[in-house]
Amino acid sequence: MNLVYADEQGQLFDHPDWTGLGRGGDVVIELMEDELIPLPEGATLVGLPGTRPIGISKRGQMELLPGSYQAVGALLPQGYTRLALPGYVKADKNAVLPLFGYTAVVWKNGGFYVAAEQCDDPERWNPLNCDRTELNVKVEELLAKYPDNRLYKHLSNCALGYECLTASNTFLQRWEGAVPVSYSCNAGCFGCISEQPEDSAFPAPQTRMNFKPTVDELVQIMMEHLKHPESIISFGQGCEGEPSTQAKIIVEAMKQVREQTRLGYININTNAGLTDFMRAIVDAGLDLMRVSTISALDDHYNAYYKPRAYTLKNVEKSLRYAADKGVYTSINYLIFPGVTDREEEMEAMIDFVRRTGLRLIQMRNLNIDPESYLNLIPKAQGEIYGMKQMLQIFREELPDVVIGSYTHVPPAELARPR
Repeated sequence: MNLVYADEQGQLFDHPDWTGLGRGGDVVIELMEDELIPLPEGATLVGLPGTRPIGISKRGQMELLPGSYQAVGALLPQGYTRLALPGYVKADKNAVLPLFGYTAVVWKNGGFYVAAEQCDDPERWNPLNCDRTELNVKVEELLAKYPDNRLYKHLSNCALGYECLTASNTFLQRWEGAVPVSYSCNAGCFGCISEQPEDSAFPAPQTRMNFKPTVDELVQIMMEHLKHPESIISFGQGCEGEPSTQAKIIVEAMKQVREQTRLGYININTNAGLTDFMRAIVDAGLDLMRVSTISALDDHYNAYYKPRAYTLKNVEKSLRYAADKGVYTSINYLIFPGVTDREEEMEAMIDFVRRTGLRLIQMRNLNIDPESYLNLIPKAQGEIYGMKQMLQIFREELPDVVIGSYTHVPPAELARPR
């Protein structure tokens, strides 16, 4: 498995005499054959600015590749869980990588391979399945139909500018669509993609919505989307704050929509910290709940999320309440090789899943500068198992919990009665 690297112009090379390596946290590791899969369709290869690639030289030693070269990583499409970071060190200790989830990549058997495992069917979230011409037509149609709906205008930028697939689905009226609702948040997530402090080392790659939508604006989008039995409309997106801060308009919009149609599923992507607000949303007829978390350990969770007036215990209470009411619950689990696979992290998360009655764990690669993240969180306390073994342990310990990558329509026997 040859080392893959890039020159300063971004041209990619593989070195026939050097073996590619990966990283688990800040430890350089050898990649195993059973951890590698061909580069998935829809993945992107990128250079890591300010880094130097590490490989095993023809002398059999781990070394920095000589010359002015940078390490290369793969950005995986949804449905794939990364098992290792690229093997690199930073040439400039103060350099900060853009907010992406970098995966180790090598060259073997005449093609690129990545350290990853497919955890879900990637078909619906393959960027190549989003026809840009059709999308442009649908955006124009809905903007013309609802010229005063600010949410559609906001989502048009998400779909066309950021190429967000969930926003695109809103216009294509298929699968899971987005209905953002909040401009404020009750957390200060270290890796937030829509709002960062002015002195942040990594600027937010997206612009957060800056207005409070009306119930009518929500209802228009929801009614346009919920036209098929398997349609999903989701509150809570990367381009907004915490949706439950706008519980009042969410509850009213849900009531109005459900008075007109029983089709499709209403989902919320949330941190679930505002337990009373979450209960009201659940009681209004919520079908699906996906809660974002990075850990079931308080010190790790607090370091990353910086929660304001809530705790991880509130999150647990919200999930338990929703599960008891028949909501199909899942977590958006932000995972990171060398951290998520720590012994104490796995034990805490398995217990958390059991206590809350979760049905689905969505393994999502954390988009972050690795060094910034590792400097933020507590140090490992126990053994680091490796991501592949971690996934195996989760499947063994939680046999009734689906290990996936994104929100699904629940099986009929688990769907909430309406």
